[in-house]
Amino acid sequence: MKVGLQSLLNDANVDAAQTSSQRQLSVSIAALQEATSSRTAALNLCLILDHSGSMSGRALDTVKQAALRLVDRLSPGDRITLVAFDHKAKVLVPNQVIDNPASVKLQINQLKAAGGTAIDEGLRLGIEELAKGKKDTVSQAFLLTDGENEHGDNDRCLKLAKLATDYNLTLNTLGFSDGWNQDVLEKIADAGGGTLSFIQYPEQAVAEFDRLFSRMQSVGLTNAHLLLTLAPQVRLAEMKPIAQVAPDTIELPVQQEGGHYLVRLGDLMVDEPRVVLANLYIGQLPAGTQPIAQVMVRYDDPAFSKEGLLSEKIAVTANVLIPYQPAVNGDVQQHILALAKYRQTQIAETKLQQGDRTGAATMLQTAAKTALQMGDQGAATVLQANATKLQAGEELSEGDRKKTRIVSKTTLQ
Repeated sequence: MKVGLQSLLNDANVDAAQTSSQRQLSVSIAALQEATSSRTAALNLCLILDHSGSMSGRALDTVKQAALRLVDRLSPGDRITLVAFDHKAKVLVPNQVIDNPASVKLQINQLKAAGGTAIDEGLRLGIEELAKGKKDTVSQAFLLTDGENEHGDNDRCLKLAKLATDYNLTLNTLGFSDGWNQDVLEKIADAGGGTLSFIQYPEQAVAEFDRLFSRMQSVGLTNAHLLLTLAPQVRLAEMKPIAQVAPDTIELPVQQEGGHYLVRLGDLMVDEPRVVLANLYIGQLPAGTQPIAQVMVRYDDPAFSKEGLLSEKIAVTANVLIPYQPAVNGDVQQHILALAKYRQTQIAETKLQQGDRTGAATMLQTAAKTALQMGDQGAATVLQANATKLQAGEELSEGDRKKTRIVSKTTLQ
């Protein structure tokens, strides 16, 4: 495997007469399968499942069915861990190579619904077990819950999620039904380099677990970091300078390391690139082709037990013109719209929490129009429907709010 790396400015031309020009730099990063090798890394999967009393009946039955299917999809040499939690947590299947699927299935089938909810204890045990099998594997956890962390500590959940990234582990979260805390599960997934999923109805569980597992199977490289070096006349925006816009929208924390900026990306998939937007300000430059930045990726290749590899270095340049004529890139504009949809929806949620229903409805309408501009009809429908409900004096249900959060972060399939 190697890294496929592409960079584009939203407008490659810059006005030589301007003292400062704002540009969005899009960087697309994916794992590329090399023709000479089909070798892939083993999977290291941890299922962290809520079996509290509220999961009784069809809810737990469908989750068990989804988990059983994942066991069947694992290959020889892959690893599995099963952690279950109610108001306590227990390791039912310690981290192990999947050489006896029947015993794992037995533990899944024996799950019964009872008790309260302690997400952080389940997460702690899951991370501990997953870390035992992380060497030379693609290591991911699927955390599913249908409730609030009533017997746990939400801040501890976020600290554990950050700890998971230090161990090169990826955390995906699945909210089941309408009672889970979307802020907590989203923050766990964002900090853990994974994705947030919403299972609104029990019959969606199998498909959603399968979708996440397929994404995990497509991972070729792990522990990826973007290294961004800026030219002397270029700086990053001070507020929210870098965000991922595909496959999910996430605000990314930025660190400085030596003379460059460092952004953790996590796992790189073969069939679905991660796309990152950096918000740049370019100072006044002389006419001609001028260097703006350099981008490179540091990563691990678990299939070949290699760590700290470096991709090729890509130079980013701008055409500084007199007179200026724009050269807008349509693909980057789509990424900008995706980020705008996410941030507009966030503003709407904040206004709703503050009791400003009119302001929330207006921002949801704005986000719906942005979704339409980018051709995301599914998101536009959800966002406009919720805006209309608020305008009519109706309350948004928990399901409405959660679907709004999901469509703000990604494009519905």
